[in-house]
Amino acid sequence: MTQRETENLTPEMTPKSAMNHDIGKGRGVYISTYGCQMNVNDSERMYSLLEMVNFAPVSTLEEASIIIINSCSIREKAVHKVYSEVGTFQKLKKKNPELLIGVGGCVGQQEKEKLMKNHPLIDFVFGTDAIDELPEILNKVLTKTTKDKVVSAQFKHKQPYHVDTLVRNPGVSTFVNITKGCDNFCSFCVVPFTRGREKSRPVSHIMTDIHTLVARGVKEVTLLGQNVNSYEGDAGFDFADLLKKVAVETGVERLRYTTSHPKDFNEKLMHVIRDHQDKICEYVHLPFQSGNTRILEKMNRGYTREEYVEKINLIKKLIPGAVFSTDIIVGFPGETEAEFQDTVSLVEEIGFETIFAFKYSPRPNTKAALMPDHLEESVKSERLNRLFDVHEKMAFERVKIYEGQTLQVLVEKLESGGGKLSGRTPTNKIVYFEGPGSLIGQTVPVKITRAMPSVFRGEVAIQ
Repeated sequence: MTQRETENLTPEMTPKSAMNHDIGKGRGVYISTYGCQMNVNDSERMYSLLEMVNFAPVSTLEEASIIIINSCSIREKAVHKVYSEVGTFQKLKKKNPELLIGVGGCVGQQEKEKLMKNHPLIDFVFGTDAIDELPEILNKVLTKTTKDKVVSAQFKHKQPYHVDTLVRNPGVSTFVNITKGCDNFCSFCVVPFTRGREKSRPVSHIMTDIHTLVARGVKEVTLLGQNVNSYEGDAGFDFADLLKKVAVETGVERLRYTTSHPKDFNEKLMHVIRDHQDKICEYVHLPFQSGNTRILEKMNRGYTREEYVEKINLIKKLIPGAVFSTDIIVGFPGETEAEFQDTVSLVEEIGFETIFAFKYSPRPNTKAALMPDHLEESVKSERLNRLFDVHEKMAFERVKIYEGQTLQVLVEKLESGGGKLSGRTPTNKIVYFEGPGSLIGQTVPVKITRAMPSVFRGEVAIQ
C-alpha cells in the first residue's frame, strides 16, 4: 500500500500488528484465489493488511515467501482443488524450506485442523472471520522456534460486523461489503457453515467507505454480500433504503449489487431501482436454482415457481430495460426428468441472457447431503449439458438485438498488447473496442458491431 493510499486509513482501521511490527520486511506474498466475488474481495483485503506489515505482493509463486490459498467450498471439487494445489507446491517447499503455505477462505473455515492433518505441507489455516488476524497469524508462525502450525477458524458470532473497505488500487470499479454470512439455510448450501450467521454493516461505515472510494477515483461500486437484499440497518433501514441512500448521497456514477435472494426481492426495491436508473444498473441477478416447486421446497428456498415468475414479470413491468441472469442447480437429490424439464422451461420463459449452472454437489453439514435418491454423476452431467445447449441457442438469438445499437460503456481497462479497451454496459455486458487509454474511467458511447452472449465488440460512436 502506498503512502497516498494509507492516508485514507484511520488509526482505528489499522490492525495493531500493522502499527507494532515489521514482520513482512523482505518477504513476498502470493495469494491464489478462486470462488465468488466475496473471495476476490477478501484476497484484496489480505494483500492490504499484509502490506501494512511490509509484506510485498508478488506475481509468481517462485518469488513468494508466503503462499496463501483463498479457497471456496461451495462445491465438492473445490475442496479437492485445495489439496491438489498444495501438492503442486512440494518442489517449491523442497527448494525453499522456509516457504510458508496457508489456506484461508471457506475451505479453511470448513476443514480447520483436518487440512494440516491431511497435508503436512500446510503451515497455517484461518477461517473467514479471521482475515483481519492474518498479520498476527503470520507473526506467530514466523516467530515460533518449533515451527508450530497455527489454526484460527472460530466464528465470532457475538461481534458486530465492523470492517472497513481496504483496497490497494481500486481502479474504476470495486466491491464494498455490506453483509456477511447467511441465515437462509438452503438445504444444499454450505455458506452458513463457512461464512457464519448473517450480519450487516452499519450504514455510516458503508457510506464512509463509498465516499472515500469515490474520492480515490472509483466510478462504480458493487454492494456485496451472500444475500444483499436481506440487509438490516438501524431502525428498520433495509436494502432498498441503503441502495437509495448510496445513489442519492454519494458521487458514485454506477451502482451494482450481488447476490440477491428472490424471497427478499420486494416491490419497494424494484421502485428504488426504477427511480434511480441514472445510477443503479438495470442488471438483475436473481438465482432461481430450480424451476420445479417440489424441488424448491426440498431446497428450502422459500418461494414457488409461480411466485418467482410473478416477481420477474413485475420487475419487467416496472423496469422495462432490465436484463436477467440466474444461478441454477441441476440433479438435486430426487429430481426427476420432468422436474428438470421445468427448469429448462423456466429458462426459456424468463429469457435469461446469462445463466450460471452447476451440477448438485453434496456438502458437509447440509440437509441435502443426507437426502435419499442422489443421482448418478452421468445423469447430472447429461442434464447440465442439455441445459447449456438450450440456453446457448436462446442467448445467441437474444443478443442479436444489440447489434447496431449504441450503448453507454464505462471503460475499465486497456487490454494487454495495447490499443483495445474493455468496459461494461449498465446491463453488465463486457464490450471490447479500439481506443486510447485516456478513456479509462469515462463513460463513452459504443456502437455494437458484433454481439455474443458473453462479450460484445464495438467501436466508439461519433458524437
